[in-house]
Amino acid sequence: MISLNRYSVLEPTTTRVVLGVRKLLAVMSSTFMNGGGGVRDLYGEDRATEDQLIITPRSFSVSSGCTLLRDPRYNKGLAFTERERDAHYLRGLLPPAVFNQELQEKRLMHNLRQYEVPLHRYMAMMDLQERNERLFYKILIDNVEELLPVVYTPTVGEACQKYGSIFRRPQGLYISLKEKGKILEVLKNWPEKNIQVIVVTDGERILGLGDLGCQGMGIPVGKLSLYTALGGVRPSSCLPITIDVGTNNEKLLNDEFYIGLRQKRATGKEYAELLDEFMRAVKQNYGEKVLIQFEDFANHNAFDLLAKYSSSHLVFNDDIQGTASVVLAGLLASLKLVRGTLADHTFLFLGAGEAGTGIAELIALEISKQTKAPVEETRQKIWLVDSKGLIVSSRLGSLQHFKKPWAHEHEPVKELVDAIKAIKPTVLIGSSGVGKTFTKEVIEAMASLNKKPLILALSNPTSQSECTAEEAYTWSKGQAIFASGSPFDPVEYEGKVFVPGQANNAYIFPGFGLGLIISGAIRVRDEMLLAASEALAAQVSQENYDKGLIYPPFSNIRKISAHIAANVAAKAYELGLASHLPRPKDLVKYAESCMYSPGYRNYR
Repeated sequence: MISLNRYSVLEPTTTRVVLGVRKLLAVMSSTFMNGGGGVRDLYGEDRATEDQLIITPRSFSVSSGCTLLRDPRYNKGLAFTERERDAHYLRGLLPPAVFNQELQEKRLMHNLRQYEVPLHRYMAMMDLQERNERLFYKILIDNVEELLPVVYTPTVGEACQKYGSIFRRPQGLYISLKEKGKILEVLKNWPEKNIQVIVVTDGERILGLGDLGCQGMGIPVGKLSLYTALGGVRPSSCLPITIDVGTNNEKLLNDEFYIGLRQKRATGKEYAELLDEFMRAVKQNYGEKVLIQFEDFANHNAFDLLAKYSSSHLVFNDDIQGTASVVLAGLLASLKLVRGTLADHTFLFLGAGEAGTGIAELIALEISKQTKAPVEETRQKIWLVDSKGLIVSSRLGSLQHFKKPWAHEHEPVKELVDAIKAIKPTVLIGSSGVGKTFTKEVIEAMASLNKKPLILALSNPTSQSECTAEEAYTWSKGQAIFASGSPFDPVEYEGKVFVPGQANNAYIFPGFGLGLIISGAIRVRDEMLLAASEALAAQVSQENYDKGLIYPPFSNIRKISAHIAANVAAKAYELGLASHLPRPKDLVKYAESCMYSPGYRNYR
């Protein structure tokens, strides 16, 4: 229970919580002894930080009256009780009815379902987040399978395209070239001091939609909503950031409602200096253990940034590493359906960018781990096709550096279907960002070679998917095991219902981030990604397999995230990269105990 007692010398618009010094010290001691690293909600209100403890060691202030109703973190709307309405000057500011959180959720879900346009649902959810944070997360957690496509892919893609038109109020930090030389000052403008996760984009490659510039902010906002809802990371410790260095999107530059810098993208030294200042400022302001997740950077920057800062910062690229981890999990789980080991299979990718090469490398590492063979040898089981055809050794001189490890000895092959016939893969993975590339001829070729071809059409949003679930099942005559990046409805084929899986990064990154936080990890290593994949694969039940699924349902995602967090944390301790000591005895229970709960708190 939060004690909100009016202090006699304060104005009626302010309420103060008073904590005894003894109790405060006990709480602080317990936190540091347990290695919670600030994950736990010390006062039951998801706000306290070490900075606030230093500034106000005995109390902190919370608004009341109209100001309280306009504060999304504390506002409960019609859920304020009669007693709370009297104590906090709310009498008359609300209708007389009192609704509990469950009734509020029922009413809002009813309203959301009336919208026929997905973007309208997205906007309604964002409005809710801005006025009642706890109710937003309660609804998202309880209805995750229904609402995940609304707050994340595919709807978030359309939201980013129209972000300038639907923009209402800032939801994160915008750092542009105008702030060069004073990024640390900009970071200090953010009201929260105990930041544990930052998701940052420069908007150059938003999903499969290309350069959306400053309007890419919808991606960090959406990702961090899932960090909280699915991984239990406190919303107050999450910070979305957009780095605005301009855009090469002429349509946006000519749009009177565009909210970003109206200039072509900065590149080279100017770009590198801004990013370097940003990374140094983040570390200076938030410390060694803040997780920086790079999101939707173009290939030419994504790989370089990850390589440059992985040895000095706690960094993670979801497009490269998160996608790889979730796909590897699906492949490990699929072995129960297709039999054999990972090393028994041959993999063919359409797409050799961030996602494709990231997945390929993690598969090679897992096979190396299982067989004890060097990774240079295990890469030979993996083939990639880019826009110029099969990546082979004769193309080595013209390849980008991240494609060179996949240039194997083979004659050149231009078309995907011809590559399938030549390589004879058992697994086909699409990460091209180009829709409709898994044609009828391609799917039929896979089905002719394999009794149960594994087909993963990973590109987002739905319009960019390499094929639909219906196409995969129909063209393979029901043989395919299918998963996609964006959700597809179940498909009926010849009297049998097929339920497509979703290789969604949301399975991995929330639990992965939680694992880094609870262990106090200071660096990310590939072994942690493998640990996350193995934990996710282990959560697929026989009931899921019976439906042809290679991923567990999202309805269990908080439990899944706790197991992923525990595996990742265990690996951090094993590698000597964890700073929260001693290690908790039961990491799964510890992860669950650290998760944010969106239930309302009682005020008095």
